Amino acid sequence: MKLYDLELSGNCYKVRLFAALANIKLEIVPVDFLGGEHKRPPLTGLNPWGELPILVDGERVLRDSQAILVYLAGTYGGAAWWPAEAHLQAEIVQWLSTAANEIQHGPASARLVDKFGYAIDKAGTLAKAARILPLLDAHLAERDWLALSRPTIADCAVFPYVALAPEGGIELTPYPNILRWIERIKRLPGYLAMPGT
Repeated sequence: MKLYDLELSGNCYKVRLFAALANIKLEIVPVDFLGGEHKRPPLTGLNPWGELPILVDGERVLRDSQAILVYLAGTYGGAAWWPAEAHLQAEIVQWLSTAANEIQHGPASARLVDKFGYAIDKAGTLAKAARILPLLDAHLAERDWLALSRPTIADCAVFPYVALAPEGGIELTPYPNILRWIERIKRLPGYLAMPGT
């Protein structure tokens, strides 16, 4: 399997992190993001959206980090990472949606402004972060993991941009349960770091 990857992308990192935790072998293909390699052929032939990550597994090509996590967990991760029961899958998927919505438009977008100079409404990103982080902290006050009673792809999906929140000027010290969760993830066998985490 090949993962077309950008090292500093949290969305790419969540795939690398899960693969490391689940001992799934990936060939990492670095993409010249600044040079716009992802916006032209042959990569636009794999993903017309012109975005990363892209996973190629034989004839199967997938875009979107959340979709890739589901595929890898369901195909190679076993029931520990992707249970067969629909209600347990739903518990995980609700966090994948949170990663793609509140986390992406809050802490992740704040990081895009501060670290990469994106022209995004910084105040808006901080407002979104100020809404989701207390909810996440309260959720983690009662449990060790986001979904089920063990690590799942829910944790892999939400972790990167929460752990990287300080790179967007968002302080995590008001959220002790989040900080403990971050440390639990870092202690998992196979944990793979990225710059900033």
